[in-house]
Amino acid sequence: MKTNIVQTFLNTPDGQEAEQILRSCVHCGFCTATCPTYQELNDERDGPRGRIYLIKQLLETNEVSEKTRTHLDRCLTCRSCETTCPSGVQYGRLVDIGRGIVEQKLPRSTGQKAVRWGLRQLLPYSKRFGAAIAVGQLFKPLIPGKLGEKIPPKRKASPWPKQRHARVMMALAGCAQSSAAPNTNAATARVLDKLGVTLVEAPDAGCCGAVSYHLSAHDEGLDFMRRNIDAWWPAVEGGCEAIVMTASGCGAMVQEYGHLLRNDPAYAEKAKRISELTKDISEVLLNEDLSALEPNTSDEKVAVHCPCTLQHAMKQGTAVEQVMSKLGFDLAATKDKHLCCGSAGTYSILQPELSGRLLDKKVKALTGDNPTQIVTSNIGCQLHIETKAPVPVSHWIELLDK
Repeated sequence: MKTNIVQTFLNTPDGQEAEQILRSCVHCGFCTATCPTYQELNDERDGPRGRIYLIKQLLETNEVSEKTRTHLDRCLTCRSCETTCPSGVQYGRLVDIGRGIVEQKLPRSTGQKAVRWGLRQLLPYSKRFGAAIAVGQLFKPLIPGKLGEKIPPKRKASPWPKQRHARVMMALAGCAQSSAAPNTNAATARVLDKLGVTLVEAPDAGCCGAVSYHLSAHDEGLDFMRRNIDAWWPAVEGGCEAIVMTASGCGAMVQEYGHLLRNDPAYAEKAKRISELTKDISEVLLNEDLSALEPNTSDEKVAVHCPCTLQHAMKQGTAVEQVMSKLGFDLAATKDKHLCCGSAGTYSILQPELSGRLLDKKVKALTGDNPTQIVTSNIGCQLHIETKAPVPVSHWIELLDK
C-alpha cells in the first residue's frame, strides 16, 4: 500500500511503525471473512481493511472525524484478521496506534470520558475490583438487567502446595482474575507441583497494563508494565524458568512488553527478556511429561473455548485441546472457533449490543454438541460466557486439578 504520511506523524516511532504496517497491506480482503464485526454489520469500515484505510487517511491528512472513531471503537482487537492475513499485517498494533492518535485529536464527550476513566480506576486494581464484586454479589438479587448478569458468582481459592522444588516458575495474580476467580492460579500451582515445578507470585506485580493501554491511555499502561518488570526481575535473575500466564489476555499483553518498551533505555532489554519468558499454561504443559497427572475418568463432555488472545495473539490455538486429549477428556465438537465471544477486555461494557450478539452466537457454537461444561483460558471470556451459558463455565486448568 502506497502511503504519504504527514511529517507530524512520520517523525514519531508510532508513525514510522504505522507506515511499515500500512505498506505491508495488499488490499486482498481475506481479513473481512474472519472479522466478527464485519460479519455482523456488513460495513467495509467495520472490517480490518476498511479500518486500515481510515487510519491511513488520518495519518495522511492529520484530520479525524467522529465516524472514524466510531468504526475504530467497534473493533474488538481480536486479531483474527492477523491469523488470516497472507501478508502478515500487524493490525493489532496499527489499531492501537490509530486509536491513540484519535484520542488525542478528538476529545470525547464528558460521559464517555467518565466511563473510560472509571474503568481504568477500577479494573486494574485488584483490591478495588474485588470490593466492587463483593458489594455486587451481596446485592445481586436487587440489581436488574444486564448489570446484574455481569456480577460473577462467589469463588474461593483452595490451598497452594507447600513443598518446594528446584524448578520455579512465576505467575501473574492479575487484577480481575485474582478477585473474580482466585482458584485459577491455585489450581495451576497444584498441577505444576505434581510435575515437580514450584509456582510463585510476585506480590508487587499487578495489572498487565492491557486495560489502560487498550483504552488509549498508553503512558499509563506502560507504567503498569514497568512495575511488573521490576516485580519479576529478581526472580528472573534467580533462574525462574518461565512467567506462566493463566489469563491469555494478560499473556498476549506481556508478550508485547519487549516491543512496546523497545525505545525505553532503562527497560528495553528487561522487557524483551520478560516477553521471551512469558508462556500460557497450556504451552507449558504441552512441553512437559504429563505422566504424573492422573488421567481423566469422569463422564463429563467438555467444550473448549479458545480465547482470541490465545489463538490469534499467543498462537496457541490448539494447545488446550491437545493437553486435555492427552489426559483422556471427552471434548465436545464446537463451531466457529476463530470468532470472538464479544468479551474483548472492556468491549462488553462499551459496546454492549454488539457484544451481546457475538456472545449469543458463541454460546450456540459451544453448546451444539451438548457439553456438560465449558472451559476457557481467559478470565474475561469466562465471566462473559457464563452470563448466557446453560452449563457451568470455568478455567480449564481446574479440571486438570480435579
